[in-house]
Amino acid sequence: MAELRSRHNGTVAVEKQNQVQTGSQHNNNEGLDKEASANEKPEKSDPMIYIIFVSLLFDLLAFTIILPLLPSLLEHYRQNDSSGLYAVLTDRVRWFQQLLGAPERYISVLFGGFLGSMFSFLQFVASPIVGGLSDYYGRKPILLACATGIAVSYLLWACSSNFALFVLARFVGGISKGNISLCMSVITDVSSVKTRGRGMALVGVAFSLGFIVGPMIGALFAIFSDKSGSTWFVLPSLLAFGLAVGDLLVLACCLRETLPKEKRVKEISSALSYGLQLLNFSAIFRFAAIKNVPKKDIAALRSIGLIYFLYLFLYSGLEFTVTFLMYHKFGYTSMDQAKMFLTTGVIMTLLQGSVVRRLPEAKIKGYAIFSLYLIVPAFVIVGLAEGSRMLYAGMTLFAISTAFAVTCLTTLVSKYGNDDQKGSVLGIFRSLGALARALGPVVGCIAFWCVGSKITYIAGGLLLIYPAVALQHARI
Repeated sequence: MAELRSRHNGTVAVEKQNQVQTGSQHNNNEGLDKEASANEKPEKSDPMIYIIFVSLLFDLLAFTIILPLLPSLLEHYRQNDSSGLYAVLTDRVRWFQQLLGAPERYISVLFGGFLGSMFSFLQFVASPIVGGLSDYYGRKPILLACATGIAVSYLLWACSSNFALFVLARFVGGISKGNISLCMSVITDVSSVKTRGRGMALVGVAFSLGFIVGPMIGALFAIFSDKSGSTWFVLPSLLAFGLAVGDLLVLACCLRETLPKEKRVKEISSALSYGLQLLNFSAIFRFAAIKNVPKKDIAALRSIGLIYFLYLFLYSGLEFTVTFLMYHKFGYTSMDQAKMFLTTGVIMTLLQGSVVRRLPEAKIKGYAIFSLYLIVPAFVIVGLAEGSRMLYAGMTLFAISTAFAVTCLTTLVSKYGNDDQKGSVLGIFRSLGALARALGPVVGCIAFWCVGSKITYIAGGLLLIYPAVALQHARI
């Protein structure tokens, strides 16, 4: 009995010792967990995101240099076109201008608007095709092809001794502009849920910087170039070409392939199937080419796509006519307009660089809704403005809304689709935006000259309530 009691006591002692050790180990583990949690660092973004940022910045600087030069270029070709194309197209635009009752001095602006619509329509066609090709061949080779096409377009511009060559240059540039959706696909490839918003915000920063610095460079050429010569546009076109070559070198030397072969689609026919559906616009709105994903994901894609299209359709129409408004109603000179766009550009850059890129995933939808609602009073105030202070107030709200809207919507849509479908999803998404930007300015022009600026901006602003309400109630 004594021996059994002794064994029992020994066993109890060992158990107690084990319990003490286990408790001590548990406390140590808790301490380690707390320490690890305290020392946990935010997830770092993939370096490829910054390569894409630099690439986009080069691309957008080159793209925006031409914007302030368009009126002078159109005047140059009006006087010096040997192809006869300018005269034919001018007759068409003059008919449209007279139909709307637009002043004669705005005919070149309307003409520029039609050229811009052509460029956006080509983007609409190119984006989903380029996205599908990248899902099969990989992102890098298709990006290099797009960058090469863009560089060639600027070289054609430098050689455009007549208007037909200039239009060809714009055509090549437009059809090559699928690079924007591809850049977003690369960001999606290398981002986690936590870092995707940061990457998309950097795209927004690149756009803001490009649209601040590029037009300023173009404006300097517009002011100081001797337009009496026949080759005054060669220097800015060669600068744009140099930037495009820089973009090409950055992509060729620094970008790695972000879509591994095992994640690509197996057949090119399936990769391009949705590109052929461009003949049926409803197929794009339905994201019909995106297959083998849950029905709720398709429903979410359709909701976001429709909201994005309606938003950009109304937004781009009002945005395009802002320059008409500033000149016609407020008597703004080119320098006054440059100050306005510089102000809005700086606001967008600061917000996208400091706030938007740090938005947590859970708050993306909320900020997207906020930005869509904010654009409503922005355009209403612009429409009601009778002086510069009120106009600046409306344009400031416009800049704040713009800083969030497209970036947040793109981040939302980038969550959907399988790994081998991200390029297709974003390609279709960008196509919807390009289609909206192709149609919006034409409709905005018609409304502006038919019913006046006040009704156009107030009605457009109120119509923008619908995308905001739709996103608020969407199950995303």
